[in-house]
This record gives sequence, structure tokens and C-alpha cells, in this order.
Amino acid sequence: MRKKLIKETIFLNDGKYITLETGQLAKQADGSILIRMGNTILLATVVISKEEKEGVNFLPLTIDYREKYSAIGKIPGGYLKREGRHTEEEIMTMRLIDRVLRPIFPKYLYKDIQILISLLSYDKRILPDVLACLAASSALYISEIPFKKPVAIVRIIRRNNSFILNPGIEQLKKSNFELIIGGSNSSILMIEGEMKEISELELLKAIKYAHKHIKSQISAQKRLRKQIKTKTNQRIHSIQKKNIFNKKIIKFITKRIKQIFLNSYSKSKRSDKLENLLKQVKKKILQCNENEVTNSYNELKNKIILDIMFKTNKRLDGRKFNKIRDIWCNVDFLPVVHGSALFTRGETQALSTLTLGSYSDVKKIDSVIEQDKQKFYLHYNFNPFSTGEIRLVRGISRREIGHGNLAKRALKNIIPNNNPYTIRIVADVLESNGSSSMATVCASTLALMDAGIPILRPVAGISVGLILKKSTGEQIVLSDILGEEDSLGDMDFKIAGTNLGITACQMDVKVECLNIEILAKILVKAKIGRLFILRKMLKTIPNHRQFLKPHSPKIYAFTIPKYFLGSIIGTGGKQINEIQNETNTSIFIEERNNLGRIEIIGKKNEEIKKAGILIKSRIFFPKIGYIYKAKIKSIKDFLVFLEFSKCIESILHIYEINFKKFDSLEYFLKIGDIIYVKYLGVDNKNGKMIFSNKYF
Repeated sequence: MRKKLIKETIFLNDGKYITLETGQLAKQADGSILIRMGNTILLATVVISKEEKEGVNFLPLTIDYREKYSAIGKIPGGYLKREGRHTEEEIMTMRLIDRVLRPIFPKYLYKDIQILISLLSYDKRILPDVLACLAASSALYISEIPFKKPVAIVRIIRRNNSFILNPGIEQLKKSNFELIIGGSNSSILMIEGEMKEISELELLKAIKYAHKHIKSQISAQKRLRKQIKTKTNQRIHSIQKKNIFNKKIIKFITKRIKQIFLNSYSKSKRSDKLENLLKQVKKKILQCNENEVTNSYNELKNKIILDIMFKTNKRLDGRKFNKIRDIWCNVDFLPVVHGSALFTRGETQALSTLTLGSYSDVKKIDSVIEQDKQKFYLHYNFNPFSTGEIRLVRGISRREIGHGNLAKRALKNIIPNNNPYTIRIVADVLESNGSSSMATVCASTLALMDAGIPILRPVAGISVGLILKKSTGEQIVLSDILGEEDSLGDMDFKIAGTNLGITACQMDVKVECLNIEILAKILVKAKIGRLFILRKMLKTIPNHRQFLKPHSPKIYAFTIPKYFLGSIIGTGGKQINEIQNETNTSIFIEERNNLGRIEIIGKKNEEIKKAGILIKSRIFFPKIGYIYKAKIKSIKDFLVFLEFSKCIESILHIYEINFKKFDSLEYFLKIGDIIYVKYLGVDNKNGKMIFSNKYF
């Protein structure tokens, strides 16, 4: 018997609407939602384990998002013919969902929770990632899993000074502003964005607009839950952390931590001393297992450090709240690479290397959502030695993909549109203690300048933290946060930009704590810090180099009418291969609409110039109405093939030979004859040149 379908509708301001449905699909899951917007349809399911996970002090939440090729009527490539490992786009979506959901769960919930989301049908006018989050939140909220309140994510872009909500992929490509905001009814929980140098005021305006639409999606989830009459599992919700330390132990720990704090040790020395203190505590408490002692110790340690920070107005490393750590930079660090830079800020260090390539080196994206080619891409590597750890290096982590994507978004819009090169940047984190992604932005900017890329303006990045004292409502805003401050704090806001405005941002919170007023205060601090870092960077290299490095490849690119490509390439590629061999260059040809784009790449300017001359010698640019001399090369049924000079050929149609009717072309023309023809223009249907012999 078919179960009753329960649904709710969210009406958007542009006439579109979103539908949430439950009750008929995946009924054995703890919660399931089918979400529709246009022809984009996703299914989200959530299941919670029966027992607590042993030995953890965090929520074991797993998000899995899959884009099925059947959603666009396509069979996957490869030998297995099934969906393979997650694409970078799927990983970014999973990270978005995790970042907005995690702060809403109860603090001491340690049960495994798995959320599976599948894209079942894809409408190119509607991107699915923000719908995936809405579906996940709704599935959680209608289940009996202890999930405090519903959340939602919206994407907005700006065109013609107006905001567009949840745009399609084509609209997104034409926008100079993209912002993804996640939140609850009362707080902003997550921000991810890419912009072309917008002001802090513009960013706040966009966040306000987005939050308004988040609230309408939350209202729909509440209406849906009301229809289902869900009851929260109170037993799980009421789990609390037990205190295993007596007053004597608490006093002992507090005294030692204060001593460590007031000495402003380096990260490694501070870590060693805190670890030794934990060992001493474990020896004093034998009746509890080690995990319980460690978790209680860490919780008490964090509370003590925060109390000291609020009382002394100092940080773990002795800095004031708005002070940025010492910065030093170095460019041209590696002599053979096309561009390199080292950026060090305190105990965080990033080395960026840049490689210039041709059009053949573009990064090709062929996913369910998008088919594209990227001429600029950035790979971020977080090495285990950067934090003094030993870890097996097995592929790229989701964190590395996320941080690399943020740095790429920060830089992509400052690279000029007419840049002929494919640019690959590899950023290796050599040392990490706070915001290695923003150090990557700084190092990569310097590498671009060192390589001689005429960037629009230099970009710097900074991470700003927020710590709230819930008992009193006091706030601390920290510029250039340490890794430990990130763990202690309630928010991490990474902002990158030029001296004129913001180019990218990313924000995460651990608890609901952010409103527009707090955000405004944070953005002001971030701007001051960003401009300070920019000034330090520009002391190392004030402008991009005027010339490429001697060992960098040189590229000359130009376009010609498409109908000349045949004479340049020649039969079986004979002509183009001869030019490449003669000039020691590589030549790439691509058709774009009615144009042919030619890219010559080589190591010496003289060789590139020679290749360009040889190519252009095979191009014939006639003027309409002008008369030209040509030799008849061959004659077919309805066509005469003309040769104007070596390698320059065209055709003469039977209708353009004589005004009178005739039975055979040979009656008028013979192979080897020299004739005169008038140029009439280009045929709009096939793009070929039209010549006429009628007037002679």
C-alpha cells in the first residue's frame, strides 16, 4: 500500500519554487527527503547508529554527496561504466553541508550519523549543491535525531546591481560576484564566496539579503515537521559530560597552565609542556580510562586559557589581539621554475611554485554539472611535517581540496583575460600554525609577480577569529589566528583581497554566535590586517616583473578567419608540421565560433616570430570588390580550385564563372590557366570566400 505523501513548498521571489517531499521513499532511514526545484531532483537520507562511538570526543558525522550520470541521461566513461571516486565539485558540496550542519548538533552527541544525498535529475538552470544542504537539514529535522534547529544554504550572484537567488550554471559564469551563505534563523553559520574586489559594505548587504531567504526555507522545514509530528529522542539529547576532576586536580592543572601561558612559548615547546602536564594528570587519576581523562583535561585546559585571555588581553604567543605575526618573503626562490615565492608569517610558511603552459595544458572538467576548461588552477599540499607529525600520504584530502579551491578563487579574477598562458600553481605548506590557506594566497600572489604575469593587483589573505564568553557576552576578535586559537574559538573567517576590495572569503563557526553587527566588526579588523600584510609583501617585490624568466616558455597567440585553417594545417597536417620542425616551436590550433585561434609556444622569441611569419604567409586577406590573379589548380564537377600563391587556395563555384549557361567547365577553363577573379565577400552559410569570374 502506497504511503501518504507529505510535502511543503517554498516560493522564491522570481516565481520559482522548491518542494520538500517525504513519506514515500526510503522509509527505513531515520529521515528522508525528496527535494525538487524545476527538473532538478535530489534524495537525502539520514541514519544514526544505535550506540555511542567509543573513544571519540567529536561528532562522527559523515556526509556523502553523489551526482549520478543518469541525472543528465549520460553513461559514465571508463572501463567499469559506473560512478567512480568523488569529483572535486562533489567534495566541495560535502564540505559545504558539513560546515553548516555540524554547529547545530548537541555538544556531547557521539553517535555515528550518516547522510547520503544523490542527484537524481539535473536541470541546467538550477545548481544542486544548495538544494542538497536544504534536503539534508530537512531529513535531519523530521527525524528523531537530536538536531537543534533547521538550517539552509542559499547562493546569490549579482548582475546589473541586483541579486539573483539560486542561479543556474550559465548565469553564474556571467556574474562577477558569487556568495554561498548558510545559516539558522538567528545566526550565520557558513560563508563561501568569490568576488571581483567588492567592499566590506557590499558583502554585508549581500549577507543580509541571503539570510532573509534562509529564514523562509527554515519556516518551510518547520511546517513540514509539524505535519509529521516528529518527537526528538530526548534520551540522546540529554547526554552530558561528567566531570572526573576534583578541586585539587583542577587547582593543579590551572596553576601549571597559567605558567605555560604567561611564558609565551613557541608552538612546539608549548605543546610539549601541555602534553607533559597531561601525563602527570593521568598518573594522578587511575580510576578512569585514558580517553575520559584526555577529554576532560582538554576541556578544562581550553576553559582556563580563555579565562586568562579575557583577563590579560594577551594571546598564547604573547601578542595583543590585533597584532599580526612577523612576516618575511622571498621571491625567485627556485632558479629553474617559471615563478616561485616563499611566504612566512610567524610559524606558518608556504612555498608556491608557478608553471606556465600552453592551451594543451588546460584543466578539463567533465562532470555531471559542468563541462569546462580552466586556464588557471592551484594545487594545495598540506605536508605532515608542517605540524611536526608523521602521517601516511595517501592522495589528496578533502581539506586540501577545499583550501586549494579557496586560494584559487581568491586569485583567479586578478589574472588578465588576455593572458595567453595556462597557469598552474603548486602551494606546499612547509610549516603550519594558523591559516595556511591565506599564506598560500600571499605566496601565490608573489609567485605570479615573480613569473612576470601582469596581474591586476596583488592579493593578500588573513584569518580572523572570534571568541565569545557566553556567561558575560564579552567578545574577542583575533587577527591572524594561531591553530590553537582556531580550536579554542567559535569562528574562523578567512578573507582575501586587494587594496581595493575582497576577492574571496570563507567562514565557519562551531556554535550559533554570529549576527550582522559582529560580522561588521570582524570585516573591519580583517581589512586592516589585509592591508598591513599587502604592504609587507610589496616591500619584497613592488610590481610584477616586466619580462618572463629566461627559461619560461614564450607564447604568441592570434586569431584568423576559420576558413584559412585548412591552408595552414595542410593535408594530413603537413604544412603545420613543417613550420614546427623548421622553427622548433609547438603550434596549437582551435576553432572558436567563426575564428581560428593559433597559439605558438617556444623558448626563443626569434623562433616564435619566424613561425608567425610563415603562418601569416599562408593567409590571404582579400578586400571586397578587388580583383586578383589566380591559377587554376584543378577542376571538379561544380567547383574550380584556385591557387593565388604557394599554400593559398580557394574555390570558384560554377555559378560564378559565366552569365551564360554551359555544359562543361572545360569549355571555359583549363588546368594551369591564369584567370582574374573579383572578391565578393564571405558566404554566411559556410563561412567560405566567394570569388567571381563573370566580369572578365
